Amino acid sequence: MKMITKIAKFEKVSLEQFYKDFIHTFPHYSEEEIHNIYGLIRLPQRATHGSAGYDYFSPITFTLMPKQTIKIPTGIRAKMEEDWVLCNFPRSGQGFKYRLQLNNTVGIIDSDYYYSDNEGHIMAKLTNDSNEGKLIRVKEGEGFMQGIFFPFGITDDDNVDGIRNGGFGSTSNKKQSGNCYS
Repeated sequence: MKMITKIAKFEKVSLEQFYKDFIHTFPHYSEEEIHNIYGLIRLPQRATHGSAGYDYFSPITFTLMPKQTIKIPTGIRAKMEEDWVLCNFPRSGQGFKYRLQLNNTVGIIDSDYYYSDNEGHIMAKLTNDSNEGKLIRVKEGEGFMQGIFFPFGITDDDNVDGIRNGGFGSTSNKKQSGNCYS
């Protein structure tokens, strides 16, 4: 049997980071509720031995009407080898049945995002893009997104030495920082 290379580890962000990001998105939750949600966060897992994707589990129950969007702070970060990237996608069944979409199509999580000032907190911005008027309901603890690790290469003349300190858009604009959205 061929051995699969182990190149990464999922972790929770700190409670402080999760609280800051969660309360920004969901201001109606109490501090105690957010602490309870944080305590129940599950690290992404593969469903079967042959699965490529690691399922992310929703920290809350949510419902999306057609064309409605939501931002989910996952509470998760990924530490990975330098020459790997984590790509996040909607779970295939939800994409097929409900047209659940990630707003940026594919969430790219670079290896250096882990060291960002927001602890590499992975966010998911989702839209119910149903053309059939289908409502999608995701329960707390249910899988809603999947991440797959890929190796990548660089060009012969690449000599980049920039250092990340932010999320979405931070690699093209060094002054911007924030969260990385899947």
